Amino acid sequence: MIKKTLLSATALSIGVLASGALPAMAQEKTDFKLAWSIYVGWMPWGYLEDSGIMDKWADKYGITVDIVQINDYVESINQYTAGEFDGVSATNMDTLSIPSGGGVDTTALIIGDYSNGNDAVILKGEGTLADLAGKPVNLVELSVSHYLLARGLDTVGLSEADLDGVINTSDADMIAAYATDDVEAVVTWNPLVSEIMGSNPDATNVFDSSQIPGEILDLMVVNTETLAANPDFGKAVVGAWYEVMSLMAAGDPEALTAMATASGTDLAGYQAQLGATEMFFDPAAAVAQATSPDLPATMVSVAEFLFDKGILGEGAPSADYVGVAYPDGSTTGDAGNVKFRYDATYMQMAADGAL
Repeated sequence: MIKKTLLSATALSIGVLASGALPAMAQEKTDFKLAWSIYVGWMPWGYLEDSGIMDKWADKYGITVDIVQINDYVESINQYTAGEFDGVSATNMDTLSIPSGGGVDTTALIIGDYSNGNDAVILKGEGTLADLAGKPVNLVELSVSHYLLARGLDTVGLSEADLDGVINTSDADMIAAYATDDVEAVVTWNPLVSEIMGSNPDATNVFDSSQIPGEILDLMVVNTETLAANPDFGKAVVGAWYEVMSLMAAGDPEALTAMATASGTDLAGYQAQLGATEMFFDPAAAVAQATSPDLPATMVSVAEFLFDKGILGEGAPSADYVGVAYPDGSTTGDAGNVKFRYDATYMQMAADGAL
């Protein structure tokens, strides 16, 4: 991608050779901050902080990495984009629209999972997706929930124009909003989906992300310049992440129970959410996702959605406005304006036992 490989101080990764020069180099430093928000696939970040695993890996490389929970998902990305954090947990779509669309060169350091049912369109009462016609829908506007709604409506020949509007609702307010009489449908993600479905007998899941597998990727993205200047930051974060992934893959009850409690559910509830998540416990599986031939097509689809909504960067002239680079050196969008990079280097190091 756009950074030096860890094999040689002078050798450039394949992506650099194909996609152009490195961005301006950030300064080397020793203290880093990551932001995350509550979501089934991101609960390991809280456990990394609380268990001391992140500290252990940071100490190995002579740095510090603080992992901070932000209660509002979009706000966490906004804070990262403003430079208050070195990385943030985010989906592929929201990364493209907010930091990358805003000009912040951003690298997907870890592909943690894809949503396989964790994001859902929920109708109050019986019915189908087609019954959303003429109804208002509450969601986090211009987030991945908005994308899911658009993809779902398309499958039944509807568009957003067929609804009685989209009502922007924070994820922090979604459960309370559903309980009000004037809310007829919501689109949200776990653990909110499980809470709404489990607490409301009238709730009907009419479309979810299992019907668009691989399109909603859950990532840890970091500032590209910071990563390029501080490869030990990437090593420590990825090493710590996959230590926790090995615990989860083994069904470690302490780790899983801690994550369940932090997400507001019990072990059974959290495991049910994991059942709707295609977690990449094995770093080799994450590398395979990063290098999948389907990924560029997904990102083109996402870019077209964002452009249609007018949120692919201020004044974006087309859906190709932001360039996205892939591990093989190929790009989609504008190769002269690459601001989103999928880099498999560190995940591959984890797969090779080289961290």
